[in-house]
Amino acid sequence: MDRSLSKVPSAPERDGDDIHDSPWVTLAYLLFVFLPMAFSPLGPGRALLSSLVAIALFLPMHFGFYHAPAAWRPALVLGVASVGYVLVPFNPGGNTFLIYACGMAAWSFRPRMAVLVGVSLLALLVLQFAWVMPQLRLALAWGGMTAIIGGLVLAGSLYSRERARRNAELRLTQQEVARLAAMAERERIGRDLHDLLGHTLSVVALKGELAGRLVDTDPRAAKAQMAEVESVARQALAQVREAVVGIRATGLQAELAAARLALLSADVRLDQRIDPVELPPEAESVLSLGLREAVTNIIRHAGASRVEVELLGEPGGVRLRISDDGRGGVLEANTGLAGMRERLAALGGRLEIDSAPGAGTRLGLHLPRAALQGPSA
Repeated sequence: MDRSLSKVPSAPERDGDDIHDSPWVTLAYLLFVFLPMAFSPLGPGRALLSSLVAIALFLPMHFGFYHAPAAWRPALVLGVASVGYVLVPFNPGGNTFLIYACGMAAWSFRPRMAVLVGVSLLALLVLQFAWVMPQLRLALAWGGMTAIIGGLVLAGSLYSRERARRNAELRLTQQEVARLAAMAERERIGRDLHDLLGHTLSVVALKGELAGRLVDTDPRAAKAQMAEVESVARQALAQVREAVVGIRATGLQAELAAARLALLSADVRLDQRIDPVELPPEAESVLSLGLREAVTNIIRHAGASRVEVELLGEPGGVRLRISDDGRGGVLEANTGLAGMRERLAALGGRLEIDSAPGAGTRLGLHLPRAALQGPSA
């Protein structure tokens, strides 16, 4: 059974409205509060003091926004905007808080309402600049600059929110696919075991009952019946072992479907070319595990945008090739490739790695024809 499909996550990792930027990283924009102090009509001293007070008021709302319930976020948007409006008469850099408010509005309201709120906040700031600035030309310059930056921040935050929502939906879809696949696999196993053991155990029960009746009257016949019970039980044990091998074997097509979902959630494109090659369960399991390990490494370490998977039938056997356009420089000891190489070697195969730094990674999993001679998958 495909273990990647049998284990269903208990809950989504993140909600679509979660803010993905770090609150500490976005604090870097506070630098722009201090840059315009040279333009303050009140002199740099009072402008600096008022700016520090504004930042002290802003920080609790900023950090609280990342953890506040959705119902509280609109109030925090207006609170941050108010800090900017109060600071602008002392320091034009107060417009920085309006840009923060635009970004916060994108995560606090529905898209149309977020645009309306953002435009309203910026329009009010332009009017305030017209009242505060000594010249209309300066007011238009400051207001226009803030409107452009605030609009870009608002649009970027709306895009990030929509992307986060789609990623959350994709994760839920992936979990539902995994749940349904696990359910179907359990039902298949139940049917297989019922078909495999139902008749056999019935025969064992009947022959055991017959031997019990004959043990006193015809010991020789009872002994023969017990020998048949032993023979049937050994045959059943062999059949169960074969069934377990089939259950443990991971289907390559199922692994490709899981890989496509995992890569899609990481914004990585997957292109595949699969030749119609007959694979016995053990060979298919080795190739499937290799594909799973390679995809896991690509998502965690490669930074790739595109992956190619090819299964090619060759005169000497079969080859699974996995390529990506990531950063390359793969170290076998740290990525599980050593285990992949050992599994291939157990079937007489080999692993080829081409991973120059900056040039992506290409893996070649080769199995000889001798490894394909078992019963087909």
